[in-house]
Amino acid sequence: MIEHYLGLPQNSRQEPDFGTWELKVVPLRRAPDGTLRVKESMAITMLEPAEVLANKFEDSHLYDKLRSMVVVSRVYESALEQHSILHAAAEFDLDNLEIHDRVVADYEAIRRQIRARGIDSVTGDLGKLVQARTKGRGHGSTSRAFYARPIFVAHILNLQKLASMPRVFDLEEFPLPLGEG
Repeated sequence: MIEHYLGLPQNSRQEPDFGTWELKVVPLRRAPDGTLRVKESMAITMLEPAEVLANKFEDSHLYDKLRSMVVVSRVYESALEQHSILHAAAEFDLDNLEIHDRVVADYEAIRRQIRARGIDSVTGDLGKLVQARTKGRGHGSTSRAFYARPIFVAHILNLQKLASMPRVFDLEEFPLPLGEG
């Protein structure tokens, strides 16, 4: 819906949706305590084994998608999907060196697994922020894609910072002493 509103025709190209930046839409669900949580992992791009083996991270489709993106979150209402409430839009890039290096490490772990044991050995267990797993309905699917784990999506949307990242505090709850900030 958002791509249509922005004038982008449906496509399945591996390059970013809008030339230099990618658009992603992710669902959030309300937890029992009322807080919003990421509902599921976010598909980033298809995984083509030959492309992954031939390219270092900075030359990969995964990098092309992650280097500049806008992630829009919506509140999941029901399986009927008759409507959806827009929650927020967050800009993301790989400028943070810690995040960049973690994503590169995940990519390289997946790449090593493909090289050592083949694509069929790749499971969603690999990777802390980015995983590679089957895409498609039902068991027996053989196509794979790169996904951002829910914890990574929550970080991108500023719902939850990664443990290694600085915490964000509400200044009303934790005011700075006079003369600071």
